[in-house]
Amino acid sequence: MSFFLGIDTSNYTTSCALYNSENGEVISKKKLLPVKDGERGLRQSDAVFHHTKQLPLLMKELFDCKYEIGALAYSFAPRLAEGSYMPCFLVGENVAESISSAMGIPAYRTSHQIGHILAALYSCRKLGFLRSDESFLAFHISGGTTDMLLCRPDLEKVLDIRSIGSSLDLKAGQCVDRIGVKMGLHFPCGAELEKLALKSDRNFKIKPAVKEMDCCLSGLENKCIKMLSEGESREETAKYCLDYICETVTAMCKGALKRYGQMPVVFAGGVMSDVIIRKKLEERFDGFFAEPRFSSDNAAGIALYAAIRKGLI
Repeated sequence: MSFFLGIDTSNYTTSCALYNSENGEVISKKKLLPVKDGERGLRQSDAVFHHTKQLPLLMKELFDCKYEIGALAYSFAPRLAEGSYMPCFLVGENVAESISSAMGIPAYRTSHQIGHILAALYSCRKLGFLRSDESFLAFHISGGTTDMLLCRPDLEKVLDIRSIGSSLDLKAGQCVDRIGVKMGLHFPCGAELEKLALKSDRNFKIKPAVKEMDCCLSGLENKCIKMLSEGESREETAKYCLDYICETVTAMCKGALKRYGQMPVVFAGGVMSDVIIRKKLEERFDGFFAEPRFSSDNAAGIALYAAIRKGLI
């Protein structure tokens, strides 16, 4: 049985994917949750409603022909941490457990965060990290997280993850979306904000708010709002926003490598698909980035998790 199903119903995207263990290919279907213009996200009740509508349609697209499924996996929570919970993940969990019961196949549960890291490792061809005794550093930076993680392979959990740095207030993706909506961009705002920033060649002198290995990003939102109110262009404000996030990640990463020693660094999450941030971080660190389609929310890493648990990766 060579195909493994992954389901992820995050706060932003409905997604499902199949991993073919014979040829290593991933087939993926996903759709953003609809957000009205001017709004900065969804209530959980609305997210559950939209996942309930979208997931059956995406599954129908994914199973355009008959696949023999050996196992499946789903994300049940944002992170493997006490208190990490969102109702939107119940949609994927219920569908996965129903399929498991009907087909008599295993259903493995993992976190949305582990799915992001596995998708990044797959995309940059570094799944070999899972067969090593060595640790690696992973950043998961998106609308809901700005986490720096010390990762080590684990036979039962696939990855043993320890958070060693995070944002103490706003997350990087929240800043991008709040500033973007303020500019009149469509939520989620990352792609449009990047287009604006690429039109600016201004270099900013930035001192990020990093204490030890944690950061604060609420000052970034306040600064960008002030820039706009004082007549700065949207292009330069967007560039400042992305440069600030880049310098914050740089400071956090330097702190971790100084404390824990040199190791590979994996960058995952939607914010890490930004070309401005990626280019600078690639020049500074031994870093690995996922392709954009594997950086934003997706179920590819969840499907890989099922195959790993069955011993086929």
